Amino acid sequence: MQFTEETRKKLESECTFTASRSSGPGGQNVNKVNTRIELRFSLSASQILSEKEKEKIRVKLKNRINSNDELVLVSEANRSQLGNKLLVTLKFFELLEKSLLIQRKRIKTSPTAGSKIKRLESKKLLAQIKQLRKTPEI
Repeated sequence: MQFTEETRKKLESECTFTASRSSGPGGQNVNKVNTRIELRFSLSASQILSEKEKEKIRVKLKNRINSNDELVLVSEANRSQLGNKLLVTLKFFELLEKSLLIQRKRIKTSPTAGSKIKRLESKKLLAQIKQLRKTPEI
């Protein structure tokens, strides 16, 4: 399921962003600047998503949803708040779209005649190789 630009903006407006100090490289900058961005999206409070969509998201993303029914994502890859905010929003929409995607049912197929012949020939070849490994009878 692809979100339209309008829906993306509405969903983003329902998110809350908080900044904190990031770990990792950055020198003295790490100790002074809050570059780590945390995105929180409350599923129960969302007015854009339907109940079916919320339930699908709860099932598919259960490991990322906390006890307050919030989807929590974190980004600290960049050294800037803006870069991390962009990364975390991209990750957010990617996860939502992936979780709301409808899985197609797998259609059972039977092996083709050519694949059957190929499989049998490879089995015969392996059997022949194993036969040649045996010690010869005298």
